[in-house]
Amino acid sequence: MNIVKMMGMAALLLAITVTPAGAVEVQRVVSDKGIVAWLVEDHTNPIISTSFAFRGGAIADPQNKAGTANMVSGLLDEGAGDMRSYEFQKALEDKAIRLSFDANRDTFSGNLRTLGENRDFAFDMLRLALTQPRLDSEPIERIRAQILAGLARELQDPNNVAGRKWMATAFPAHPYGTAVSGTPESVRSIDRKDLHGFIEGRFARDNLIIGVSGDITAEHLKPLLDKAFGQLPEKAAPLAVASTTPAAAGTLLVEHRDIPQSVVVFGKAGIARKDPDWYAAYIMNYILGGGGFNSRLMEQVREKRGLAYSVSTYLQPLDYGALMAGGVATQNDRVAQSIEVIREEWRRLREDGPTNEELNNAKTYLTGSFPLQLTSTNAIAGILVSIQLDELGIDYLDRRNGLIERVTLDDVKRVAQRLLDPAQLSWVVVGNPAGLTVN
Repeated sequence: MNIVKMMGMAALLLAITVTPAGAVEVQRVVSDKGIVAWLVEDHTNPIISTSFAFRGGAIADPQNKAGTANMVSGLLDEGAGDMRSYEFQKALEDKAIRLSFDANRDTFSGNLRTLGENRDFAFDMLRLALTQPRLDSEPIERIRAQILAGLARELQDPNNVAGRKWMATAFPAHPYGTAVSGTPESVRSIDRKDLHGFIEGRFARDNLIIGVSGDITAEHLKPLLDKAFGQLPEKAAPLAVASTTPAAAGTLLVEHRDIPQSVVVFGKAGIARKDPDWYAAYIMNYILGGGGFNSRLMEQVREKRGLAYSVSTYLQPLDYGALMAGGVATQNDRVAQSIEVIREEWRRLREDGPTNEELNNAKTYLTGSFPLQLTSTNAIAGILVSIQLDELGIDYLDRRNGLIERVTLDDVKRVAQRLLDPAQLSWVVVGNPAGLTVN
């Protein structure tokens, strides 16, 4: 969960701009205490954006306490040091500082945005949040109530229900099988000791990735890194998580809900981010279902047959496993036909491969759209963290489009043969579908 309470940032956010993608230069900055950050300087506006991540998010939740990392993410700005919740948040608001935290399956992350003139104060507030969170009883119970209310909504939403059930079925004995937000039962059981235990186990310098972009130089950044992160423990607690692959290949499960249309989630084992075939798989997925209206699935499911408003696929390379998954929502009496069309397009791309035109169109889009991801200091800081987490190298921004351009038609055909076996797909349907054979 990412609970952002700070308001009054509209003017600050509208001011954020960056130089063109081709001009991005990434510097590796090492502080006096050995803390490493990647920096992209941009002195166009007086804004500094800092993103950071600790390895080990919800997968590090204590046993039977799913949702712990998520709850921590909602509490770190609820008071720290001598400041209680209101005082801490007012201090941020008074100086137009935005501080937020988020937990996902594999990482716990944060983001700090500030005007350059307030940078010393902003980084000191980050230090307090990371090293001296109060975790007072009132905020704990208030955040718990917010999470429980959110879970009540999620468990009535067909999309969330389908996603949860698919992950639980695919990973029945692995942390990936439990939602990041936990369950009502697990969230009610989390106590202050659990929250402190997560913080003490994951927040450490050897477990830390940092990206910074904006109106600051390397020399001015170094002492700020030490200010914010220098008091963290040197080493994180060991994290023993087994690598995994999705179970229940080929199954189709239905969760009956009395709703006019069904939500369908499908998927199978995918491809690791470090795999040499990643870029071929990336292009293949774009052609199949990742390219919006340019994808085969959208053409066959929506344009030709009118079965659904939208259908898509995506690659999800988790740290301890990899998925290729997708989803569609359609009227109950059209679910069976939609599934059959998806299976057929999966099979057809596997057997025949893409056309040269499809390959070239995918490359044009994937390379040409990339600069749009670099449109703010905040976006760049986040990408710098992602590149480090994936160990892609500090020159990745320069190399990325070339890696896509080098993919050949034979590469995509080979990867389609490897990944697109429709018999391996597992399906979860939430709704009241007609004419389905369930196993």
